Amino acid sequence: MTTATAIAVAVVLAFGVMPAAHAAPKPAVPTAAELTGKGISKAIVIRQDDNPGLFQMLYDEVSWLPSEQPQTSAPNAAKLGPKYTVRLLVKDAPHQVYDLYPLAAGGPRAYRPAKQPSGKKTAGWFFGRLSMSESLRLSGAPLKAKPDVVHGGIGGGIGEDVAGKEYDPVQSMSDVFTEVRRLFLLNGAILVIILSGLAGMAFLIRRRI
Repeated sequence: MTTATAIAVAVVLAFGVMPAAHAAPKPAVPTAAELTGKGISKAIVIRQDDNPGLFQMLYDEVSWLPSEQPQTSAPNAAKLGPKYTVRLLVKDAPHQVYDLYPLAAGGPRAYRPAKQPSGKKTAGWFFGRLSMSESLRLSGAPLKAKPDVVHGGIGGGIGEDVAGKEYDPVQSMSDVFTEVRRLFLLNGAILVIILSGLAGMAFLIRRRI
């Protein structure tokens, strides 16, 4: 092996064992969400491992905010309603923070503070998702139920006690027969009134003739 060949081989081997200096770091993936706000005495932490469905529901309300441009100007503070703050955690350390206003006049609003745990961002206001109120309620916020705004199988009663609302087919059939009976009685009464009216008209016509 010549000296030039040996040098070339050494250079290749050296670059082969060197770490990739320009490799892009993997983006941090939140594994939990912390909820605070009006009516919540102690911060509620929802972990992906413990409750993946609920975590994903709350995460979806804010996951799109980091890269979006502000959509609206600052609303009237008096019309924003209660504020709830969602902090996304990575290994239990704050990574992103957002303020949500589910009952704001004109629809839900979201605010992205400029000061973020993961680095400075542009402050901005956004139109929130219609499902915001229900996502926050299911996460523990004291809000009225609005299951009709949640799409898919996760809405419409999650977190509610439905044990006492079992379906009773016998009772249901009884209710159906009761309604049918009422309908027949009502139609019969109307028919009697109509026939009585026709008979009266016929009697008056015959007297005039």
